[in-house]
Amino acid sequence: MANYIDGFIFPIARDRLNEYKQLAEVVAKIWKEHGAIDYYEYVGDDMKLEGTRSFTDVIAASENETIVFGWVVFDSRETRNLVNQKVAADPRMVDLVDISDSGFNAQRMAYGGFKSLVRTCDVNAV
Repeated sequence: MANYIDGFIFPIARDRLNEYKQLAEVVAKIWKEHGAIDYYEYVGDDMKLEGTRSFTDVIAASENETIVFGWVVFDSRETRNLVNQKVAADPRMVDLVDISDSGFNAQRMAYGGFKSLVRTCDVNAV
């Protein structure tokens, strides 16, 4: 069965990465509590490939920022819609944003929902 994912990318100040990581670990648990299959976030490391635009350029990250790239896995778009509604209504999310000093700015995040096109994961190899 093909999954559905929400993908996102945004810049975060390098000097706030540890604070952001603490926030993201709590957020990941909340998404999973509400029905997400899995939650991933990765921080930029090797952001240049000759002949292409980098995420750093596309998101207009400054020199003191790095890129966070992530996705949340759901079993379907319908489940994703329900989970996201539950997460948005979860009072812990409001509290997290209010108390966090992570530098996260949703206005600078690019986001979208994606359906499967190609998948080569071998579940026996994991």
